Amino acid sequence: MIEIFDNFAFDEVLSHGSLDARTRLMVQLASMIASQALSEYRVMIRPALTVGVTPVEIKEIVYQAVPYVGMAKVFDFIHATNEALRENGVELPVQGQSTTTPESRSEKGLAIQKQIIGADLVEKLRTSAPEDQKHIQRFLSANCFGDHLTRSGIDLQTRELLTFSMLVSLGGCAPQVKGHVAANRNRRAIRFRYSTSDTALT
Repeated sequence: MIEIFDNFAFDEVLSHGSLDARTRLMVQLASMIASQALSEYRVMIRPALTVGVTPVEIKEIVYQAVPYVGMAKVFDFIHATNEALRENGVELPVQGQSTTTPESRSEKGLAIQKQIIGADLVEKLRTSAPEDQKHIQRFLSANCFGDHLTRSGIDLQTRELLTFSMLVSLGGCAPQVKGHVAANRNRRAIRFRYSTSDTALT
């Protein structure tokens, strides 16, 4: 079984695509978190470090998973990451990457949300949301974007690719995946092309 898997995953699959080894390992770690593949995730931290993924980047992948996968499902990965990094000689804690404060998270989150999705669409979604759902739009701006996507340590284009990997691995996120496919096809602009019916943004 391992021979079949290795021949496919590390030979046939790697002959296609253009991701460098660092980015590929980052995407794989993100996918494993979303898939709840804890044991394999732990094993893959050493190869990730070997190809140059930094301890900060590994920790940022875990943190970025929280708004998509959920804190309850990510919690064990936080512990596994710390244990694996220590086993590989990394001194913890790694340098913090937060760029916001409790006072600025909402404003900065909204700004980066508009940069990624487009200002007009964000404003339309916020104003057209039913009164009893407007708080969800505020949560999206302040938490998903403000608390997470404003962080340093991983550039925004790579974060978008990681988000795509997580959503595909989660399953059941077709509207969100649709938007992130468009964003990844034009990663330089980092711009979403949601249809007006796609109101559940992540």
